[in-house]
Amino acid sequence: MGEALRSHSSGTPLIVFKNVSKSFGERRVLQSLSLEVNTGERVTLIGPSGSGKTTILRMLMTLERPDSGSIQISGEELWRGTAGGKPDLKHMRQIRRQIGMVFQQFNLFPNMSVLENLTLAPMTVLGVSRQKAEVRAGELLERVGMADKINAHPLTLSGGQQQRVAIARALAMDPRILLLDEVTSALDPELVGEVLNVLREVAEHTNITMLIVTHELAFARKVSDRVLMFDHGHVIESGPPQEVFDKPQNERTRSFVTSVLSH
Repeated sequence: MGEALRSHSSGTPLIVFKNVSKSFGERRVLQSLSLEVNTGERVTLIGPSGSGKTTILRMLMTLERPDSGSIQISGEELWRGTAGGKPDLKHMRQIRRQIGMVFQQFNLFPNMSVLENLTLAPMTVLGVSRQKAEVRAGELLERVGMADKINAHPLTLSGGQQQRVAIARALAMDPRILLLDEVTSALDPELVGEVLNVLREVAEHTNITMLIVTHELAFARKVSDRVLMFDHGHVIESGPPQEVFDKPQNERTRSFVTSVLSH
């Protein structure tokens, strides 16, 4: 399987969940979750569907709000309220600039070229000049092997190509944190490798903190500093990938890993 990449972690908590709970109707997805992710650390979340993994990423993107508990980024409360008790949207937007996310379904703008997809947010959100944004876009497209598609539109690209563009678009915002939500699940099997290779390169050559939800355990083994096994809203096992995958202490972890590897 290969060894994990050398850790870039500084040991300083960048992401802190403290007693976070979240329900959707009668279904409790997270139960008093406390979790820290250090600066530069790569953490993979595994577990069955519905165990709360994607909800964690969506909370960090402020797409979902916790029912209780707190979430901090760089020591600042993400869901800080105003004097009137409503979320401080300006504060949330400032923190969210530090976070990039790559989704299962690419979410590229179909009416824009690849170049326009990469330059829109840096120009409108960060105030980067068009020239600088385009230079940066070109560099990132070169990194993900998509430089020759700079003027193409997303619908003319394969799923793997679209996902590589989506990764470049997330990196164009120079995030401190990169969230990856089952980024290969919508791809044909023969396209999975090209996307995972790009992400391995990002992990090896940047200091971006990564929070990864995936069933690609070989990939998780290579890029992760730590793997967390979730079940029914709880972390039931945590440790380096070689320990969690090869010598799981929890029977639920053992059965889950065996089931994933057998498919």
